[in-house]
Amino acid sequence: MQKVEIGLTDQQRKGVVDLLNQDLSDQYLLLVKTKKYHWDVVGPQFRTLHQLWEEHYEALTISIDKTAERVRALGGYPVGTMAGFLELTSLQEHPGDVPTASDMVLRLVQDHEQVIRNLRDHIDQCSDQFHDEGTADFLTGLMEAHEGIAWMLRSFLEGEAVEPNGAKPSLIKQAAVGV
Repeated sequence: MQKVEIGLTDQQRKGVVDLLNQDLSDQYLLLVKTKKYHWDVVGPQFRTLHQLWEEHYEALTISIDKTAERVRALGGYPVGTMAGFLELTSLQEHPGDVPTASDMVLRLVQDHEQVIRNLRDHIDQCSDQFHDEGTADFLTGLMEAHEGIAWMLRSFLEGEAVEPNGAKPSLIKQAAVGV
């Protein structure tokens, strides 16, 4: 960590940088997954999802850059390798798996919601534990952006039968309840 005199101790800055690097890692894996689904999507929703995910990965690219710059502003160094991202991320990869378009959407919803939960926790830690209101505010904006994306993706799934946990019910169960 570089020496930075901004009213936070070295320990506070390191704690915040560690949180930001976790957020950076989650966003980077989410970018990779979004881009992969952008390439792989097929079916009647192709054009809609292909364009939507292009918008999303472009927005993620900007937020990744801003997160890395926030790390630097605090005197830290951002994670910058795939190995580092995979070590710190809370998201899961699905190598070699090409899900249906709806399952792609569902997985991205779940990932954005995980990022949102992490950001809520990190906002609280930045404010309460590290007394860094600037980063808490930065993370609040980031969280709101992910909430918007998650909402758009959830809206895409409306009208399709899904369980409360996001799983699609079996056709036998749907027939039994008259769906």
